Amino acid sequence: MLRYALRRSGWTLVQLAVLSVIVFLLTDLLPGDAATVDFNEQAGLEQVAQLREQMGLDRPAVERFVDWAHGLVTGDLGTSLVGGGPVSEVLASSVPVTAALAAVTIVLLVPLAVGVGLLTGLRAGSRTDRVVSAVTLTLTSVPDFVLALLLVGVFALRLGWLPSTWVGADDGWWQRPELFVLPVAVLLARTVCVLSRQIRAGTVTALDAGYTVQARRLGVPPTRLVLRHVLPNAAVPGVQELARTGDQLLGGVLVVEAVFAVPGTATALVEAVQNRDVPTVQALTLALAAVACLLNLAADLVSHRLAPRTEVLR
Repeated sequence: MLRYALRRSGWTLVQLAVLSVIVFLLTDLLPGDAATVDFNEQAGLEQVAQLREQMGLDRPAVERFVDWAHGLVTGDLGTSLVGGGPVSEVLASSVPVTAALAAVTIVLLVPLAVGVGLLTGLRAGSRTDRVVSAVTLTLTSVPDFVLALLLVGVFALRLGWLPSTWVGADDGWWQRPELFVLPVAVLLARTVCVLSRQIRAGTVTALDAGYTVQARRLGVPPTRLVLRHVLPNAAVPGVQELARTGDQLLGGVLVVEAVFAVPGTATALVEAVQNRDVPTVQALTLALAAVACLLNLAADLVSHRLAPRTEVLR
């Protein structure tokens, strides 16, 4: 297990190194820069050139990449070209909101998906299985922004039970749990459906496996049979899907933060791209990519621990 963990962690470091290069190249290809955004169309070329020199945008790309990579290693994410403050302050103000949304979603997602997956898997082919499958397929086909608008229209505008946006809650959002209800519901809708279907498929496969049949012949109680033999093996594809679900959450958060005006990472990233604030874009993009890599690393380690014979890394 230790050897596998070290090898898999090494590949994650390689992925992050490659991603840092890709992120820098893509942000360097953005049309325009912060200097051109700062001035209007009537600004002279000399003014723009002077501002680009002040911001260090006139230096060669290789030199800027080396400085940026050195800053990443030393923990210096650079200075915002728009606000003039450290990029770390932008992350400190936006990441907690996104992290809170993701944490609440994951905490609710795992028990819901496991419960629904086991329920339908243990009763495969029954009326319950067919009804739940129809509901999950329907929710999976609905885009996040459409579901968000529907929930806002019903529960915020028509019934008035919940707030429609986070406007005005920048400083005290942690004291208002009602703000999380609609965004988390949108994030859960698709992810619970996808993950529960993976758990269901794993449960059906585990129930038909030879070790489960033999345990049933030996008189193992049903509860113990499910908890000790079926669930650990059914959880392997679920854990892998949970990592992919985490990747999907990163994209879903972008939609949710846009619809509900959540002052999180996705909102900060969109604003940075609009202002061509390259250091902020690079830091936020690499942070999101690092989260995705770490989620996949954790999923592979847990899957290997649950089923060592399953090769999750080839």
